[in-house]
Amino acid sequence: MSNLIDHHQSWALVLLFLLIAVESAGVPLPGETALVASGVLASQGKLSIVAVIAVASAGAIIGDNGGYWVGRKGGRKLLERWSLVNRHAQKVLPRAERIFAKHGGKTVFFGRFIAILRITAAWMAGISRMTWWRFLVFNAAGGILWATLVGLVAYYSGHAAATAIQTYGLYAAGAIAVAVVAVVLGLRWWERRVVANEE
Repeated sequence: MSNLIDHHQSWALVLLFLLIAVESAGVPLPGETALVASGVLASQGKLSIVAVIAVASAGAIIGDNGGYWVGRKGGRKLLERWSLVNRHAQKVLPRAERIFAKHGGKTVFFGRFIAILRITAAWMAGISRMTWWRFLVFNAAGGILWATLVGLVAYYSGHAAATAIQTYGLYAAGAIAVAVVAVVLGLRWWERRVVANEE
C-alpha cells in the first residue's frame, strides 16, 4: 500500500479518501492500512499530515453516512433477497437491533476502531433505524478521533522508525517488526473480547 501511494503522490489523497470512504460504506478494503501508509509518507515529507488527517476524517464520515442511508433505505430488502444471507440475517438482526437501541451511539463511535464494526456499523445503524442526527454526531466524533490518532501514530512512528534504523540498522528494524506484531496481536485479542462482550 505504501509503494502504491508513494508512486502516485499526486493521487495519494484521492486514493486515501476513496479507500476509507468505500470501506466505511461497507466494502472490505484496506482503508486503515492506507491511512497508516499515508501517515508514514507524511513523516518523510511526501504528504502533509494535516491533509492526511482531514481527508481520512472526511472519507470516514461521508462513507459511513452512505452506508447508513443504504442500510436505512434498502438494507433489509437487500439481505432478504438471498435465502442463505436472509437466514443468517434473521438470527443476527434482532440482537443487533437490541444493541443499537441500547448502545447505538457507543457502537458507532467505538466501531470506527474495530475492523469488523468499521465495515458493518453504519449499515446496521441504518437498518436498525437509529436517528440520523444521533448517528451523525457519534460517527463524526469517532471518524475524526480515529483519523487523528491513527494518522499521528503512523506519522510519529515513521519518524522514530527511520531514525532508529539509520542509527542501529537491522537490530532496530527487527525490534520494530516484533513490536508491530505484538501491537497487532494485542489489538486483535482486544477486538475479539469486545465483540464477544457485545454478544
